[in-house]
Amino acid sequence: MDALRQLQRLGFELPSPAYIFGAIVFGLVGFAAFRYGRKNERRLTLWLGVALMVYPYLISSTWLLYVVGAALCAAILLNRG
Repeated sequence: MDALRQLQRLGFELPSPAYIFGAIVFGLVGFAAFRYGRKNERRLTLWLGVALMVYPYLISSTWLLYVVGAALCAAILLNRG
């Protein structure tokens, strides 16, 4: 427990359960979009899937994770037709 306090003093924090849940869900959706795009030769869907899998590593706030994830998911849905 002392090591956790030392890390918190240095500015490191554990992510919230909501953040972890969102990262997992958007990662799974991104993987599905990546596979769908690769199978059906849809480049934009493929790259949007890659973006959904990678962006949680670049964003640290929970609300921004959900906003960007929802926008990327909407772009995948709009690209379907």
